[in-house]
Amino acid sequence: MSSVTLDHVHKQFGTAKGVEDVHIHIESGEFFTFLGPSGCGKTTTLRMIAGFYYPSQGSIRFDQQDVTSVPPHKRNTGMVFQNYALFPHMTVFENIAFGLQVRKMGKEETRERVEKMMKRVRLEGYGERRIDQLSGGQQQRVALARALVIEPQILLLDEPLSNLDAKLREETRFEIKRLQLELGITTIYVTHDQAEAMSMSDRIMVMKNGEVQQVGTPYEIYHAPVNRFVASFIGETNLWEGTVVAVDGEEVRVQLAAGQMLTGMRKHASPRANLTTGSKVVMSIRPESVEERTAAEGENTVSGTVQLAEFTGACVNYVTTVGSEQLRSMSINLGRPIKQRGATIHWHIPKESIYFAE
Repeated sequence: MSSVTLDHVHKQFGTAKGVEDVHIHIESGEFFTFLGPSGCGKTTTLRMIAGFYYPSQGSIRFDQQDVTSVPPHKRNTGMVFQNYALFPHMTVFENIAFGLQVRKMGKEETRERVEKMMKRVRLEGYGERRIDQLSGGQQQRVALARALVIEPQILLLDEPLSNLDAKLREETRFEIKRLQLELGITTIYVTHDQAEAMSMSDRIMVMKNGEVQQVGTPYEIYHAPVNRFVASFIGETNLWEGTVVAVDGEEVRVQLAAGQMLTGMRKHASPRANLTTGSKVVMSIRPESVEERTAAEGENTVSGTVQLAEFTGACVNYVTTVGSEQLRSMSINLGRPIKQRGATIHWHIPKESIYFAE
């Protein structure tokens, strides 16, 4: 398997910016995800790795080999497209075998490798079926088998689950991760779905408007977002603005617009956050970190009015008005009475759960 390095890669489409200054290193055997909204440049970046686009500036390396201008068929990558791009006039077996036949592999070895791959993706007995006789999940597995049977150095997946329903997406997500771990193949995955990225990836690159916002593990991206965009795009969060009124060692005291005071920890701050006295800061507070209290007592306890109470069975989700702010919270259902709209409620925000973003 190969590592992948993008060295200050740019891509222009005429006067339009596709991707700007992507500089990353993906380790051999890593599951690395490009995550962001539509039009952010993630598919463009993937297509440059595949060789379908060439960079306007910068270089791309597989291990130490410069492949910047190498055509796609000489890069030894396997790609699964969003629409699968299967051949409808061919059987399942013929679709999976296509890449091997292009490589002039012998019939016996082709049959052995295709049958082995069909077993890996749990399609035994489907070899003679036509593509239109398969479900969406089965078609997705055919596309995955076709990409893997050629034994590529790198597997590229461009939103491969977007055409599946929710339950099938979850099952197929597990299958893709299982195969990746079994084969140890370097995998680069494109998605706009945060749950897919968080559950499958070793590391994630978050993109916006063709630019990299943050690269890190799912834990780092979720708990230590570098800016407002990453904090709001990854999962759900409360973004509160305030003014730093005091910095005492590791503790940072912030006053909200309505006068409430919150204390956070300096260590939970983006390197780009300005934590000097008098500076404006953005605090990211995840809903699951907020704790309900019986009274408005103690540090970092705020009171508000319930606007919405949502019972999901496992959890109770509240939307509370706190001064001029809205606070979203998520509590495990412990059988306590659920407060209704208009009720007063008290919340404790642990100082360790406040993250200062840019």
